[in-house]
Amino acid sequence: MKRILNERAAQTAAAVMEAVCYLLVGFAGLCLVLACLGRQTFALRVGGEYYERAIYAEEKPGEANYLLVHSPDDVRVTANAAGEVELATHIGLTLMYAAEVLPLLFAYWFLGRLFANVGRGQIFVEENARYLLAYGLIQFATSLLAPLVKLFLQWITNQLAGSQIALSAGGNLLNGLVPGIACLVAAYILHHGIALQDEVDHTL
Repeated sequence: MKRILNERAAQTAAAVMEAVCYLLVGFAGLCLVLACLGRQTFALRVGGEYYERAIYAEEKPGEANYLLVHSPDDVRVTANAAGEVELATHIGLTLMYAAEVLPLLFAYWFLGRLFANVGRGQIFVEENARYLLAYGLIQFATSLLAPLVKLFLQWITNQLAGSQIALSAGGNLLNGLVPGIACLVAAYILHHGIALQDEVDHTL
């Protein structure tokens, strides 16, 4: 364990992970921009035709093949009577995508700040416990609330548009729930360890 978990290796790994987290923040931001520009894919039904990878920004369904973003959920859209996907449907799909990606953008930023502190050798500090707590809370809340938010947005959008969205949400619930709970527990352990260290320092 000492050979693997030494200070030099931990700080190097933390520096690498800090860069990775900030890259993920930038990537999440880029994905949100692409979704706003209508580059989010969905399955589209137009009359009797079915297209597996359609996007709002294309002239004809099924032609797009670059700079696309994909929702983790199963998203299906039925075009209106004129064979079109309406603007309200596009806005609804973008908001559903944002409900999944925007919290992760903030979560990775907090995780990046944590790795930055570890890379500088600042490990047992209260700031790290707060970053872990924030990351865990975001993961936990997103896993539980994002599916409900998406289903509500789907319902609102379908009331406003002739093109209809069918959504299957919540399939990846455990992927964020378990890491979120683990980080909440780790935040408590770190906070408790810092409190004990402060008591020892004051006693000495």
